[in-house]
Amino acid sequence: MNKKRNDNEFSKRGLYVEVHNNDVNKALRRLKKKIAEDGILQDLRQREYYESKGTKRRKAKEAATRRFKRQRLKDQNNW
Repeated sequence: MNKKRNDNEFSKRGLYVEVHNNDVNKALRRLKKKIAEDGILQDLRQREYYESKGTKRRKAKEAATRRFKRQRLKDQNNW
């Protein structure tokens, strides 16, 4: 029995990079760049351990405070 090829098969295979002229190093660099842009590695690091909602909220608030302070310092230095 033949399996019918699904049109969505290509969309399900995720990130991929084609290797041209046997240049694996260039393809690896492109793959790493795609992974970084999609935030896959960062997401995996965040999901490595369970974090409660309160902890997530606290970390988000601290990050926002750091961004705000950094922006204020940057604005003050530009004056």
